[in-house]
Order: sequence, then structure tokens, then C-alpha cells
Amino acid sequence: MPLVAGVDSSTQSCKVVVRDAATGELRRQGRAPHPDGTEVDPAAWWQALETAVGQAGGLADVAAVSVAGQQHGMVCLDDTGQVVRPALLWNDTRSAGAADELIADLGGGDAGRRAWAGAVGSVPVASFTVTKLRWLARHEPQHADRVAAVCLPHDWLTWRLGGAAGPAALATDRSDASGTGYWSPATGDYRPDLLELALGRQPAVPSVRGPAEPAGALPHGAPIGPGAGDNAAAALGAGAEAGDVIVSIGTSGTVFSVADVPTADHTGTVAGFADATGRYLPLVCTLNAARVLDAAAGMLRVDLDELSDLALAAPAGADGLVLVPYLAGERTPNRPEATGAVHGLTLRTATAAHLARAAVEGMLCALADGLDALRAQGAEVRRVVLVGGGARSAAVRAVAPQVFGVPVLVPPPGEYVADGAARQAAWVALGGAAPPTWSTGRTERYDAPEVPAIRARYAEARERIVDQLRP
Repeated sequence: MPLVAGVDSSTQSCKVVVRDAATGELRRQGRAPHPDGTEVDPAAWWQALETAVGQAGGLADVAAVSVAGQQHGMVCLDDTGQVVRPALLWNDTRSAGAADELIADLGGGDAGRRAWAGAVGSVPVASFTVTKLRWLARHEPQHADRVAAVCLPHDWLTWRLGGAAGPAALATDRSDASGTGYWSPATGDYRPDLLELALGRQPAVPSVRGPAEPAGALPHGAPIGPGAGDNAAAALGAGAEAGDVIVSIGTSGTVFSVADVPTADHTGTVAGFADATGRYLPLVCTLNAARVLDAAAGMLRVDLDELSDLALAAPAGADGLVLVPYLAGERTPNRPEATGAVHGLTLRTATAAHLARAAVEGMLCALADGLDALRAQGAEVRRVVLVGGGARSAAVRAVAPQVFGVPVLVPPPGEYVADGAARQAAWVALGGAAPPTWSTGRTERYDAPEVPAIRARYAEARERIVDQLRP
């Protein structure tokens, strides 16, 4: 059977997997790091992709390839296809004020939020591309004037793989387009009026391809799939079906479910994205997830396995010690200027084990708030599928059902974003009405009685921060 390749160009690194198109069997893989920061020259992504592809044995023998990538990043090109300025990534919060301006432009307050949700399924926050374009127009007009086309990280890499034949050849998919703030999942159309509202004019944007529609071709003729945003690719890689709730603990934390109808949450808590199969992906995102564990381990001068052991040595609820994990501001709730906080520190709780437990519970409580938001939009949360690097923590797996209040399923560790891109590539290569069915391997199930006090104490501490930030 033919081979296919999937690429995950994430915030931190580029991963490439080469799999059997029919069975999903892993044949080869490669990986290369990305530079740190919230502003990156896209050339660094291309260099990492070349390195990872080389480690994975190249693409000369694959029947198709697809690229999944971090959502929302703003890549601006001039009329020759050159990058105008370093890309602003999803976790760059300098455009928080621009988000407020755009909401005000459509009526402000509740009316403005409803107008945006009705138009594109989501309310602008600093992460979205549309707010970054407004920031560019306001703060770097010399760069804004040069912008002939704007695209997303995965679009740019797909375009480069296909030969970069001018900005007119840019293509994207529904899932990544739905995170821009100027494309509607409900109608399947761009909103050029909102694009002009942000930048002051209408640059070219990528054409939006169907779930298995090629977006270009490699030099040897193999098709390049339309790609996907990272969360949509993870859902495809994990085999998520309608009604499943995925909690992904990576650099950011995401909570999302596959749905048959689009959502439009005017509170802005749930982003009404599209998925990679033609359906929809209501999603809640937090800026702080696995790096909360990294930070706690750094403070305690232990590795992540030792942090997990410490957390499991402390009682549920950490005797009242609560860590609110807004270490890099926060997107949900929308508090880009917030900082983290520790509450309930006493002589009894001033131990490494209590702090480790509070870090794990705080991170999970922030994600549990996302589950509540999905429920408010009509999702039925019967079980949670836990993926991402943070899911490798024994403490996270054990504590998650206590916080979420439902069974937690953990598939084997894997590169689910890259795997989702590979599965899409197989769909393109093999054809058919649906992607091929691949097994994710043995899934472990975790059950534990819910401990409501954990979330109750967390909510009290979280609201103290919110109150302090109110004007």
C-alpha cells in the first residue's frame, strides 16, 4: 500500500510522520525544534520542516502529504510573496486592545459580541488573526501598507511545499480558516467586510479547500492535502466522532467536541470552529496547560515524573491550596493581562507535594471550566479523551476524573496532530467519502469519584483575580 506523510508544525517544534495509507502503521518519523517566542520568522518553520522531513527519510516515496499547524498566526506577504514581517503567533497578546476595538466597531458590549458570533461563530480575542491585522494597521502602518496577502502558518508551509507559485496559489482548509475571525463556518464564506474593518483594505486570502481536496502538489506529483488547524487534526488523529470531548494538554489547553451543527457563543467562551471532516469543532482554549506543570517542576527543582509523584502524595484538594494558572495571561476567560496566583498558603500547605498537587488541579480546573462551557452550548459530556504531552503525567491521569466528574480515556502517547494530517493525506490519496479507519491502539480508562470541593475552591480563587482586573 502507498505511504503518506503528516506534518505537525506546532508552536514548539515540527513533527513529521510517514504512515501506511491503509492501516496507519508508522514507518518513519522526524522532529526539529522551533524558536521560542510569540513572534517568529516563518523561515524558521521551513528550516525545521526540511530537517524533520530529512530525519523521516524524505517525501519522494509518499503518495500524499498534509500539513497541520498552530492556528491563528498572522503571516503577511507582499505582492512578490515575500514575508513582510515576522509572524505574530496565537499566543501573542499584544492585540488584546485591538480585539476590544473590533467588538466596539460592531456595536460594542453584548451587541458587538453577538454581531461577531453571528458573523463568524466566534468573538475576537487577542489570539485571532483578525485582531493581529488591526494591531498591524494601528502600530506598523509601514508594514500594513505592504501586505498583499495574509495567510496562516499551515497555509504558508503548504504553499512552500507546492512551489510557492505566487500568493494567488495560497490555499487553506475550513478548520484553520474558521480561526481567522473573517471566515464563517456556518456559511462557508469569507467576510471581506470584516477583513477590511481590521486592516483598512482587503488583501488576498487563501482559497478554502474541502476536507479531501488537494491544495497543491509535491515536485514528483503527489498531492498536498488541504491541511488543518492543530486541534482539528488532533481530533482526526484520535478518531473523534460526534459527541466525543477531547481535552488536549499541550502548550495551550484545548477542550473541544465534534458537532454536526455550528455554534455561535456570544460570550466568546466557546469558539465556533470547523473540523477537518466537514463538520464543526466547538472549542475552548486556555493559554496555560502543560507549561503550568513545567513551571511548577522548575520552581520545585524536580523533573516532571518527580512532580507527578509529589502531586499524588498530597490529598485531593491539596488541603485548600489553590493555584490559578494564568502564567501567560489567559484567553478563557479572556484576561490577557492576568497573572497566576497561589491561594490558601499556610504552614500546613507550604510543602512541595501540596504545590505540585495544586498545579495539577489548577491546570485541570481551568480545562474543566471549558467542559462547562461546552455543556452550555449543548454538548453532552459523557467521557473525556485526554491527549497531548500533559496526558503522560500519571498525576494528571489520576486527578482528571476527580476534577472532570466523568470517566477519562487516555489513548497511547502519540503525535495526534501529525497523525491527523497523515490520515487526511491518506484520504486524499485513497479517495472515498471518509478518511480511512486507523486504530489508535490500546486505550486506558481512568475512573475516580468526583471531588466537587476542588473546583469550588478554584472558582473562588479565580473570581478574586477576575474582580481585581475589573475596571
